[in-house]
Amino acid sequence: MGCKQIAGFKQATIAVQSGINVDEQYGCVVPPVYLSSTYNFTGFNEPRAHDYSRRGNPGRDVVQQVLAELEGGAGAVMTSSGMSAIHLLCTVFLQPGDLLVAPHDCYGGSYRLFDSLSRRGAYNVIFVDQSDGSALKQALAQKPKLVLIETPSNPLLRIVDIRYICELAHEAGALTVVDNTFLSPVLQKPLDLGADLVVHSCTKYLNGHSDLIAGAVIAKDPAIAEDLAWWANNIGVTGGAFDSYLLLRGIRTLSARVLLQQNNAAVIAEYLQKRSLQKQSQVKKLYYPGLKDHPGHDIARQQQAGFGAMLSFELDGDEQTMHRFLSALKLFTLAESLGGVESLISHTATMTHAGMSAEAREQAGITDSLLRISVGIEDSQDLIADLDSAFQAAATR
Repeated sequence: MGCKQIAGFKQATIAVQSGINVDEQYGCVVPPVYLSSTYNFTGFNEPRAHDYSRRGNPGRDVVQQVLAELEGGAGAVMTSSGMSAIHLLCTVFLQPGDLLVAPHDCYGGSYRLFDSLSRRGAYNVIFVDQSDGSALKQALAQKPKLVLIETPSNPLLRIVDIRYICELAHEAGALTVVDNTFLSPVLQKPLDLGADLVVHSCTKYLNGHSDLIAGAVIAKDPAIAEDLAWWANNIGVTGGAFDSYLLLRGIRTLSARVLLQQNNAAVIAEYLQKRSLQKQSQVKKLYYPGLKDHPGHDIARQQQAGFGAMLSFELDGDEQTMHRFLSALKLFTLAESLGGVESLISHTATMTHAGMSAEAREQAGITDSLLRISVGIEDSQDLIADLDSAFQAAATR
């Protein structure tokens, strides 16, 4: 099975057409799933394009091509999870004594990995508020090898200037990687803004159906892409055949899903903002870059094609208030993860960022009253009605 040349088309076309109608054996319009773990050699010392599925799989080839095309990269590696993609980056680029600069408010799983491995001496890490120019420059003065950028941040939707940080990092001799999970290539193209690498938890928007665990790393430089592929095979973190099929199927509808989710999020953010202005508001703080009073709104407008479908807010009240609010929700499922067609809500401190210490969460500004919403593709008015009834239940003593 070959890979259709799809360069030069718009993103929605690339997402739909990747791998379509390339099967020469049976004429399958949709690429088949190649479940074989091994492939025969045509003769002594004559391997085919694929010899063992950990190293390469025809279905994974298609997914990796479309990921590279969507992000504008030279190559991509699909991994078994978002965290294995992060771990792959650290394995390739960091050795003992090397320094990683990461956001102080990064995803809790990333924080836990960096913190635990640095304690074991795998590399050193500095967690820094990357919106603080002075703190960032102090960290870069220590000559890091790798700088991780996460914008919008998880869970507080903080925005940092990708182009500016990449310029500073490159001056310091560091490579830059942007976690683009929250926006997907539909809404943000970090490689075009100066980043060297992009990382995704494909579990989220790229797949979009909450039925797959996968990750990806996309590189701007072909040599780096080859190095990533070699190491991914070496340490065994590549994605499987059926996961490749599911991810490709999810990517087909990426543009349509993300744009609808974003529209719904904007309506919900407006509703929550109005509620926050009420006399007895139950919304203490609202975090959504699409709001004009968000500190990162102007930067987001410059580097993003939209504001995404993630938002967070702090609920005014005690633990019982939180319990009543969450228990009353019918359409928002209390669960981790994000980016699926269904709307999810999570209590950050006890779920996605439970791996961070209370002190680290406090430094990052993550309070015990913070709730994070991943807006789905349901009718926005139904979602607002669900939130409204939950606020009413929370106010009941």
